[in-house]
Amino acid sequence: MQSEHTIDKPAASQAPVTMPSDIVEARLWLEEHAWLYGVLKSEGNVCPTFRFPDLISAAVTLCLGEHNGHSHVFHFLGSKLVLRAPTTARRRESMWRPQYEQLQALQRLPANRHPNPNFQLDQITTACIALSREIDETGARLLIQARLNMAKRASLGSPPQN
Repeated sequence: MQSEHTIDKPAASQAPVTMPSDIVEARLWLEEHAWLYGVLKSEGNVCPTFRFPDLISAAVTLCLGEHNGHSHVFHFLGSKLVLRAPTTARRRESMWRPQYEQLQALQRLPANRHPNPNFQLDQITTACIALSREIDETGARLLIQARLNMAKRASLGSPPQN
């Protein structure tokens, strides 16, 4: 009589698998990208080390979570970003889909429709990062928000298929 042996998979293999549709391309203006890169390389970004998708998404959540966050975004766009050269280079990065969907909802607000100027997603994303920087120049609150976002994704995620 043969006995069957089962081998337990390591706990690490049970972590949620990221699907390509979970992340979306984002474009950032260089000034905000440089600040995020500084947060990425900061001493506070450890255990785990968050990457751009986490940092960009944390900036969106942090900015829009503030009282009147939507109003602050459109004020920044209309008073500061509009004064920058429109041909400013952008960097391509990625962000998590839930925050991308928040930005799309923001883009569809009446504040972004006629007779108001029409701002694109890269401009709105950049505004969220700039405003997150104004909330906390050090990036410490951004890293806390990245942890909160990660925990929320983990609690909403379904267990991987074996």
